[in-house]
Amino acid sequence: MKVTVDTDKCIAAGSCVMEAMEVFDQRDEDGVVILLQENPSEDLYSAVRRATAACPAKAIVLEQ
Repeated sequence: MKVTVDTDKCIAAGSCVMEAMEVFDQRDEDGVVILLQENPSEDLYSAVRRATAACPAKAIVLEQ
């Protein structure tokens, strides 16, 4: 799995961090998403999928 984020779309809701804090974080100054792991391990796949579904701005893209 490869994860990419569109920081221009991000509205800093923090939903991704709540679902997969090992993969996503937020910038202190404005809350915009920070991608910590572009290729997370298989044990994080379900959390990343939940984070992607929870993103209100659809700023997370997954590639298999």
